[in-house]
Amino acid sequence: MSLLMLIAIGVLATLSAGGLTYALLFDRIQKENTTARRIDMIQGTGRIETPREAAADPAKRRKSIQETLREVEQREKAKSKHSKSPPLVLRMQQAGLHWSRRTFILISLAVGVVTYLVAAIMGAPIYISAAAAAAGLLGLPRWIVNFLRKRRMTKFVDEFANAMDVIVRGVKAGLPLNDCIRIIASEAAEPVKSEFRTISETQAMGLSLAEAVGKLPERVPTQEAIFFAIVVAIQQRAGGNLAEALGNLSRVLRERRKMKGKISAMSMEAKASSVIIGALPVVVMALVYLTSPSYIVLLFTDPIGHVILACSATWMFIGIMVMRKMIRFDF
Repeated sequence: MSLLMLIAIGVLATLSAGGLTYALLFDRIQKENTTARRIDMIQGTGRIETPREAAADPAKRRKSIQETLREVEQREKAKSKHSKSPPLVLRMQQAGLHWSRRTFILISLAVGVVTYLVAAIMGAPIYISAAAAAAGLLGLPRWIVNFLRKRRMTKFVDEFANAMDVIVRGVKAGLPLNDCIRIIASEAAEPVKSEFRTISETQAMGLSLAEAVGKLPERVPTQEAIFFAIVVAIQQRAGGNLAEALGNLSRVLRERRKMKGKISAMSMEAKASSVIIGALPVVVMALVYLTSPSYIVLLFTDPIGHVILACSATWMFIGIMVMRKMIRFDF
């Protein structure tokens, strides 16, 4: 018997033994496969993930991010309708003033009375005194509130980038975001300190972190606060590297501040020109009055002179507003 015949007999014997073994154990193998399949179905791992399905996770995450951005955008659009002219109480809160509406009204009345008395003591006519009282009653207190509000927003923006750096370092060191917010609430400068303390206290009352941070743009209506609220909302819903996102946000905030400084420096020449042009008529009138009083005093004694002064003041005001609009940059 040749060697090839021996190899063929061995292969056939092996296949026969394997087939016989499989036939005897077929029922047991089938039961085990059925049991394993049922367990996998219960656990949700009944099939192997294909490459297309594996690529669907980033797509789902991207879709979740888009939905979050859409919700935030719709919410911010709804808020922006009132942000241009917020209620008086909200403006006082944004200015850092803990006044009630009644306190503001009493202060306005007091300012109106004082301005009326000052104008009357200086010998102004009754209509001038009434105009001064109206300006003190309606204009001056609101201007002060708006001035304090704008100054507080500027301080918040200047300090906010440092707060983002604290959060980035804390998250990279392993601290949770809540602890980083508490650190800022106790160590940062005002008004960032008080705003983050409010976030921490709001979260302690039962709101989620995204909801607590989402209320920050209501108290501080700045683009920086909106960016921070969006980043936290996306991270809470879709996950991701929070340290990297906030690091990018901090870099964007610092670049915005640099750009603001460059714009301010480049527009300084135009601002100086507008100040000179706006002050030139008043200076010329004062010089003419000092050199030739009889030449210009008719503007103050004659009724036609009053009309000329009123028209000149109106045109001057329009020109100043136009120049102010030309040199004011929003970015």
